[in-house]
Amino acid sequence: MNKDLTQGPVMRSMLLFAVPMILGNLLQQCYNIADTLIVGQCLGKNALAAVGSSFTLMTFLTSILLGLCMGSGALFSIRFGQRDEAGLRESVCASFVLIAGAALLLTGLAFVCLDSIRVLLRVPEEIWGPMREYLRMIFFGIAATFLYNFFASFLRAVGNAVVPLAFLAVSAVLNIILDLWFILGLKRGVAGAAEATVLAQYVSGVGIAVYAMRKSPQLRAIRGFNRIHWSCVREIAGYSILTCVQQSVMNLGILMVQGVVNSFGATVMAAFAAAVKIDAFAYMPVQDFGNAFSTFIAQNYGAKKEERIRAGLKGAVLASLLFCLVVSGLVCVFARPLMELFVEAGEEAIILEGVRYLRIEGVFYCGIGCLFLLYGLYRALAKPGMSVVLTVISLGTRVVLAYVLSAVPFIGVVGIWWSIPIGWFLADMTGIMYYICRRKQLLSWESLTGN
Repeated sequence: MNKDLTQGPVMRSMLLFAVPMILGNLLQQCYNIADTLIVGQCLGKNALAAVGSSFTLMTFLTSILLGLCMGSGALFSIRFGQRDEAGLRESVCASFVLIAGAALLLTGLAFVCLDSIRVLLRVPEEIWGPMREYLRMIFFGIAATFLYNFFASFLRAVGNAVVPLAFLAVSAVLNIILDLWFILGLKRGVAGAAEATVLAQYVSGVGIAVYAMRKSPQLRAIRGFNRIHWSCVREIAGYSILTCVQQSVMNLGILMVQGVVNSFGATVMAAFAAAVKIDAFAYMPVQDFGNAFSTFIAQNYGAKKEERIRAGLKGAVLASLLFCLVVSGLVCVFARPLMELFVEAGEEAIILEGVRYLRIEGVFYCGIGCLFLLYGLYRALAKPGMSVVLTVISLGTRVVLAYVLSAVPFIGVVGIWWSIPIGWFLADMTGIMYYICRRKQLLSWESLTGN
């Protein structure tokens, strides 16, 4: 099921590869959406606020591992495009050791720092009890997140986006079933929601690891720790750590914004918890298309096929813009019914605040769509540092404006919502201008080792 993206029609190859990735990450969103929907309808607004704030924190923590895996995946794709089998094996082994160590360290730090989170996120007292209970269980799933994302990144790098989708599908369905059983049947409360998610994560993580190790001979190099080339570790670190920084900065900014949101109380927290799930679900396809686009560019960069890179870039921009325009219209029109899926009908203040958030963000989805393509492009062209720059611009603007505007009495919480699209726009302009000015250097292949 591996797909060589250096051959065949450009847009057809890219879209066929992107569809399983899009479906896979939409299913992955079901983990947290199932928690939010069931918790919001069955356990009340305080539990909803607790799970929503936990989601923002966990997104930040797992973004560290996701960034490391995405960075390694870019190098895997380049090696696959070069037809460098030995280099691919070495990269896989070095990457596994590096990211496994990071996962263990992250798990330990999460438990050690658990009680400091309340101060960092400015969590109200009535929310902290259920939030702490949820987090204490959900931290056990960090190792499962590593397993799934590492092996999924490898399989996607060599053109196989179907198998990661299959394991996520099973896991997502299992998560929903366990949510209902643990929350409604066993009366486990927010802890039950966390337990259901962790169990489902291990099903997908362990399952894909066993499959990939059996089917992909390159992954058997993981067993040969004594044959690790430390020069390869440094190369992997160069790709992975910068991508990790980019993902972490992005989600750290979101975490800091969560702190401002929390200062407005449980009603705004609950509205944000529900609306951000809808928001993420709406633009998730274009985010995953950006990741598929990155794999396409990386394989063709390794194969030195400049014309396919240019054609892929033009087609990806058009497809992304069309999709974002359609989704923007749907979210703006159906904002209230979408909020009512997560919030009881009597909670009018929560619904209205969530609708206001969605209509501000929804209008500007083209901005985030363009930004995801820029992230993927620079990661694939061996310039992950540029992705970090764009993230700092986007999130730095968002955080600064969120704190400044929300402190103005006649603006308040609306200032937080407006800070997000402004950050997208500034980062887009920077990334586009950089590409226009440095296009020849970016496609010079000077960054490729061994050439």
